[in-house]
Amino acid sequence: MIVVEVLVFAVYGFLLLFIFFYSLSQLDILLNFLKQKRNNRKSQFQEKFYPKVTIQLPIYNEKYVVERLINATCNIIYPKELLEIQVLDDSTDETKEFIQQLVLQKQNAGINIKHIHRQNRNGFKAGALKEGTEIAEGEFIAIFDADFLPDKNFLAKTIGYFIDEKIGVVQTPWLHINQNYSLLTSLQAFGLNAHFSVEQGGRNANNHFINFNGTGGIWRKKCINNAGGWQDDTLTEDLDLSYRAQLKGWKFLFIKEVGSPAELPANIAALRTQQFRWTKGAAECARKNLWKVWKSNKPISTKFHATFHLLNSFVFVCVALTAILSIPVMWFKPNWPVLKNFFFIGGLFVFSFVLLGIYYWNSSKFNYNHNPKHKKNFLLYFPMFLSFTMGLSLHNAIAVIEGYVGKKTPFIRTPKFNIVTKKDSWKNKAYISKKISFMSLLEGVFSLYFFGGLFLAFYLKDFGLFPVHLLLFFGFGAIFVYSVAHSSNT
Repeated sequence: MIVVEVLVFAVYGFLLLFIFFYSLSQLDILLNFLKQKRNNRKSQFQEKFYPKVTIQLPIYNEKYVVERLINATCNIIYPKELLEIQVLDDSTDETKEFIQQLVLQKQNAGINIKHIHRQNRNGFKAGALKEGTEIAEGEFIAIFDADFLPDKNFLAKTIGYFIDEKIGVVQTPWLHINQNYSLLTSLQAFGLNAHFSVEQGGRNANNHFINFNGTGGIWRKKCINNAGGWQDDTLTEDLDLSYRAQLKGWKFLFIKEVGSPAELPANIAALRTQQFRWTKGAAECARKNLWKVWKSNKPISTKFHATFHLLNSFVFVCVALTAILSIPVMWFKPNWPVLKNFFFIGGLFVFSFVLLGIYYWNSSKFNYNHNPKHKKNFLLYFPMFLSFTMGLSLHNAIAVIEGYVGKKTPFIRTPKFNIVTKKDSWKNKAYISKKISFMSLLEGVFSLYFFGGLFLAFYLKDFGLFPVHLLLFFGFGAIFVYSVAHSSNT
């Protein structure tokens, strides 16, 4: 029994240590972001720079949103003779026929748009992008996923940065056309806004590795080819190619002033699909590229940040396991008075939450443009965001572990339903799973497990982990309730 208790304490301490150092890395990113804002560093931009551009629209069974995507893309202001649009269509439903008709209409209107339909989905999105890039007319390639609505001035505001021949990618932040649709979309926006302001901006400010986010950005075709092209051995082909390109010496530029509007998943099943792909793909990319980063001649600070960037999905493993172990730790703790100082130091890891709070506070302030409303927004959403993220930790941790051990799964895209206003609905539409998964049931059980942890605190008169168990109880409970409710309403 003593061996078991020691093992529990050791694993618990290691996982808390990783979370702490991850939080420190986020704090350093925040400081870089704030420094960039003060210095107001400007990148070279040329107004009248008109190279040949190809816009790629990867599509797979997107009948609800493909029309608005193609219409928005065709409205982008750019010299017609210098713009090509590729609809990279892997659809197997009526989306294919609808695209054919719509593309024909646009071609008759004088737009250089092509419908490229594959008979197979070899390589999934990466495979479609690879085949499209091989025949692309443009020397620069912009990419928009099906849920995006690119602004008509997107190219006018971004392509001029490529006057610097060392720049391989220009990435823009995502905006959210349905942020206020529900609590689910509001919490996603809260988290993504931090990534598309503090994280991307802070990394970029200090010339650390950032990533192309799969959409809402532009690649130099030469950069894609030089880095080895699109590869389908991970579920996040965008992150993988980003690291291979930056290891080759290409510069990436994040332009926070230019937004790309997009639709957030409004259904919990769609969100689960997206989270699973992102977290597992990140783990696969870490397995593939982390050692290459450390073998490179990049500065040690860049290697440090790249490590936590590639291992950021490991945080879900840490959260899930520390959550599970926290109750045994509480139970074993009275048997080890000699470790009193250890438990005291362990309590200081609550400081990790403080660091994350500072991080998201500054994100909220920036995204609300210093409007006083950001304080109310932060106080409302930060604890709920933490709780909700904890509730997804078990689901995401399994995805991460699969990525580390090399278990291969197909690329499953996140379905979109043209959800813009509160009047819109995803209910009774195609692409939605109607089953309650075993994982959802397990999350319900975990909610009860942490509810028990709250009672254990009173029994042992030890309330050090009470706030954490409260967040875990509500987080796992919320995910379970959403899963049941959204399944019954399809």
